[in-house]
Amino acid sequence: MQITMLVIGGVGIVLLLISLLVGDFLDGVLEGVGPDALSGLAVAGFLSAFGFVGALTLDAGASSGIAILAGLGAGAVVGTGVGVASVRLMRGGDESNVRTSGLVGLAGTVVEAVPDAGYGMVSVVAAGHITRLNARAAEPLPSGTAVVVTTVLSPTAVMVARQTG
Repeated sequence: MQITMLVIGGVGIVLLLISLLVGDFLDGVLEGVGPDALSGLAVAGFLSAFGFVGALTLDAGASSGIAILAGLGAGAVVGTGVGVASVRLMRGGDESNVRTSGLVGLAGTVVEAVPDAGYGMVSVVAAGHITRLNARAAEPLPSGTAVVVTTVLSPTAVMVARQTG
């Protein structure tokens, strides 16, 4: 029985390696079987924990029934944890896009000096993303100057003014 549990744990490790190396292969096989949390990684985690915890429990002198229950419990915990983690990681962070209308009023910093009659470059944080934009100003602004966006000139250019106080 202990060999069987070790083989099950080994199969879980092999599936994990395949999933990591080949990508979404196992997820494609499980498409439509259950919730998104039922991924190849979750199944591999369940099998690994089930097999190895079951084998360790048998090695400690427990009966086969206790070893199977311990393996099922560990597999459920690990599989659920991996499934929830993979869903959250796949979902990603803030998916909002930078919109030009949302740039007015944002604070930023001049990263390339803004000359009197030309463009420099500013860096602003818009929708959680660091965004670099071409910038004009009513006065020359040296690199490092704190600014605020006053007008959007185009999708890649803004008018800025020195930030006061």
